[in-house]
Amino acid sequence: MPYIDVADDQRIFYTEKGDGPPALLIHGWSCDGSDWSWLVSDLSRDHRTITIDNRGHGRSTAVDGQYSPALFAADAAKVIEQLGLERPVVIGHSMGTIIASTLAAEHPDLVGALVLVDPVYGMDAQDLVGALAAIRQAPHAVAEASFGGFYGERTPAWLPEWHRRRILATDEAVVRDALVCLYEGEGAVGLKTVGESYLRRRQAPTLAIYAGTGAAIADWDRTLDHGPSDEILVWSENGHFLHQEEPERFATEVRRWLEKVGWTAAAAALRVV
Repeated sequence: MPYIDVADDQRIFYTEKGDGPPALLIHGWSCDGSDWSWLVSDLSRDHRTITIDNRGHGRSTAVDGQYSPALFAADAAKVIEQLGLERPVVIGHSMGTIIASTLAAEHPDLVGALVLVDPVYGMDAQDLVGALAAIRQAPHAVAEASFGGFYGERTPAWLPEWHRRRILATDEAVVRDALVCLYEGEGAVGLKTVGESYLRRRQAPTLAIYAGTGAAIADWDRTLDHGPSDEILVWSENGHFLHQEEPERFATEVRRWLEKVGWTAAAAALRVV
């Protein structure tokens, strides 16, 4: 099986498909790389797509307590370096948007463009006190309940059960620690007070697509520094997993934007994005 050793005790599972400009796909909390199956089938027609399982998720190994955004991003950086990816477009969902943004801030030379699916940064600490206390007591139960609020008018009926099974397949310590590290401590990039400096350091052109429930965060996002190619969209009728609810629409939107910023095989080869 394809694994990358990112540390003595840490292996990252990945799959690869297609040729062309590289794309690195990063899933969210309590999920795995299969989240991107629909996008891979489209994007791999003319892109080299690399899909990873984050540490502690899917087939990647778990390390007790080591789930900060910085460590997730360091894993992604090593994947890029070891596979020789030339400034890929990094596509992240949910927790993956924080990982991708941290990667872009800490390793700007490794990231050519960002596509962020319903970002979960920009949170206020006081709004999370109850959730973080609860996740420490009953990780799986709280994760299931949280996912129940992620769905929208266009969520297919089968999707929640698929997600529930993957939550239960993820170690409870990983479910707990990965979420807590997003919103507590020095590296809590998910918090507005901490994350803003990271987000302002991103240099790569960025497309952010928010679900309807993320409209307020999208408004805050618009107040940050953005380049001329950046776009912030809100799909008001969609839930948190909008890329799975409407995969064809999502793939079309991603392709439109990548073409707009010049993310073609020739551009990637010249590293002009």
